[in-house]
Amino acid sequence: MFDNIKADLKSYNGDWSQQGFWVLTIYRFGRWRYTIKNKWIRKFFSLLYKISYKWIQILTGVEFPCEVEIGKNFRIDHFGGIIVSGYAKFGDNCVIRQGVTVGLKNVENPIAPHIGNNVDIGAGAKLIGPITIGDNVHIGANAVVLTDVPSNSLAVGVPAKIISKKES
Repeated sequence: MFDNIKADLKSYNGDWSQQGFWVLTIYRFGRWRYTIKNKWIRKFFSLLYKISYKWIQILTGVEFPCEVEIGKNFRIDHFGGIIVSGYAKFGDNCVIRQGVTVGLKNVENPIAPHIGNNVDIGAGAKLIGPITIGDNVHIGANAVVLTDVPSNSLAVGVPAKIISKKES
């Protein structure tokens, strides 16, 4: 847990006052509690996590449950209005910004987007449903992505239009 928190702090250039860093610290704590073998001690830390999670959610406006899978150098750049489904998966070197939603298309089909490496998600973007976002992708601000996005692409507009980075 502490190695991950140190790496997270490094990705925020050592600025522990960044709200995204606070969110990731609680996220790391939530994942760490699953490693506790003793049922009663784990329950205590789970209660502590749930209280901390709710507090950080209110304080930052970011809903980022510990069930989300993230790669190295994940960064929440800016805060507020961010909602990420616990079923989502992120690769390495991903960035999300304020107003982003990464979630389910419907509750009956609990599959959220799987996001590759080096993905930059612009402010207000919505990624919804069982979609795959490839590597080296930029999602434009306020884009609504409902289909797969291949690697080395841009996704812009409502609904998102996919543009190869070679074309742009």
